[in-house]
Amino acid sequence: MKSIKEAQSDLVNDTCAECGSFVDIGAVVEESDVLLQLPFSGKAAKADAEALADKAKARFNDVIVRLTEQDNVWLLQLEFGCSAEKMIFQLQNSLP
Repeated sequence: MKSIKEAQSDLVNDTCAECGSFVDIGAVVEESDVLLQLPFSGKAAKADAEALADKAKARFNDVIVRLTEQDNVWLLQLEFGCSAEKMIFQLQNSLP
């Protein structure tokens, strides 16, 4: 936490006046973190990946979906419009 505070501009104050806690949300949420990559394997791998892709498309209109297969592993790539959408989708679906 000390390194975050030292790297932060003196003009920014993220200290809570009520409790004195400190948080730099930029250290937690990176604006460019919009790509979610999930590998799927097993008999139902493709169907599971497609089902999750359908959930993403139903929830976020502008999500870009790519599904590729290599060595019996399906890789689902979901590119969201912003990092908040990615985080919301991960939380709603208990994803890493």
